[in-house]
Amino acid sequence: MEKYIILDRDGVINIDSDDYIKSPDEWEPIEGSLSGIAKLNRAGYQVVIVTNQAGIARGLFSINILDAIHRKMHKELKKCGGEILDIFYCPHHPNDDCECRKPRPGLLLQFAKKYNVDLTKLSMVGDNIKDILAAQSVGVKPHFVMTNPNVDSNSTDLVGVTKYKNLADFVNKFLAT
Repeated sequence: MEKYIILDRDGVINIDSDDYIKSPDEWEPIEGSLSGIAKLNRAGYQVVIVTNQAGIARGLFSINILDAIHRKMHKELKKCGGEILDIFYCPHHPNDDCECRKPRPGLLLQFAKKYNVDLTKLSMVGDNIKDILAAQSVGVKPHFVMTNPNVDSNSTDLVGVTKYKNLADFVNKFLAT
């Protein structure tokens, strides 16, 4: 049986910005996130990213720039001995009413269909209420990292959701269980 962990990108793997991550130069990993992913890989987990990227619809960057950002992420991760299996992203504007923008489950459903997986057996790590709601809507076990200063970690939407300092903290505790 394949083992998967689903991650949000901005605020989980890399430092997020209210102004969006618009270029490879702006992409900076959160301390311990890349080594955490490598640790998951060594434990037999395939890592998949599901990420909202509304900056594309807002005209802040192109899909080619997004691909360049992801190439940088893959390159930096490889230096730590880790890898990302796949990346699913929503390029739409929040007002587009698409099915793939979290908190809707479209990205998770795309992943499940492509890899023929039972989402109810998986975990997802996010730094935003939208990540948690998307996970819960399809039975994925949500985990919350407290790296987003704009999210109240005491929100009622997070009741019963395990909280971690960051991705490295999640990985250490997850693998210890």
